[in-house]
Amino acid sequence: MDTKEIDNIIKPFFWVEHSSTASVCLNVGEYLQDVFDTRANEGFEGGGYDWESLAQVFLDECRPDLKNTIKMDPEGSMFVAYSEDKMALRDFILCFKNACENKTLILDLFSRAELD
Repeated sequence: MDTKEIDNIIKPFFWVEHSSTASVCLNVGEYLQDVFDTRANEGFEGGGYDWESLAQVFLDECRPDLKNTIKMDPEGSMFVAYSEDKMALRDFILCFKNACENKTLILDLFSRAELD
């Protein structure tokens, strides 16, 4: 699967290929903002750190086999996950995007996300 093909599948996330690693990124603020708004009174804004919290719950509960392989390096305006194992990262983002598209599941996972 080439970069263009995976970008189409994981949109609005996008794939960035590096020489020895790969990253998946998301410019935050629009995608699933309504999910983050459900806990706005707790301080969640839908920024990169909030996405990291959500992705961590996803890894812990849905893909613990990838927990030690996927690393995260968010910023306020961007979610970033990366790995030296490009196939594991691809597996992660395909599964995570699928979870994001399941509103019931993603709200349930987000209910256990911790504010950073």
